[in-house]
Amino acid sequence: MTVAETANGEGRKREIQLACFRIGNELYGLDIMRIKEIIRPQKLTPVPKAPRFIEGVINLRGTVIPVADLRKRFDQQVSDNPRKNRILVCALEGRMVGLLVDEVMEVRSFTRQEMTPASMFFKGQGDDFFLGVARQDDLLVMLLDLDRVLSSDEKISLHQIEAMTDEKKPETERS
Repeated sequence: MTVAETANGEGRKREIQLACFRIGNELYGLDIMRIKEIIRPQKLTPVPKAPRFIEGVINLRGTVIPVADLRKRFDQQVSDNPRKNRILVCALEGRMVGLLVDEVMEVRSFTRQEMTPASMFFKGQGDDFFLGVARQDDLLVMLLDLDRVLSSDEKISLHQIEAMTDEKKPETERS
């Protein structure tokens, strides 16, 4: 997690900046340093035999990026307002991946004291998707662990998807 030092009246305090986004009715956060850009959804090309939550791939300025639908990943309902949907383009193990979310809300700063580890809240299936919960007044934000949203097998599947789409490019477009 990236930590920025900020000064306040009581001395120096550690803060984490989270991009807050909505999936269904829940608010999630991701360290802004993990996000390369936020884009509107683009035309997706479906990929046969991909994991069920992989919507397909997009071509972003010549780079093929697999897009994971976090609604499907977290077993949420499909968005009732797709116009607000966004794709968070993130770096994951040296590769780019898109995360489809219902709406990007804002960037908020949280101190370490406002963070509670996931082990205090989550037990069982899916608990490893989260680093913890950030709390400010009545606001609760579930902090996503980007490295664990995809299992090792799913990451291998994404690499295979990229390889398949790269093989289909004409020789002049391959890098």
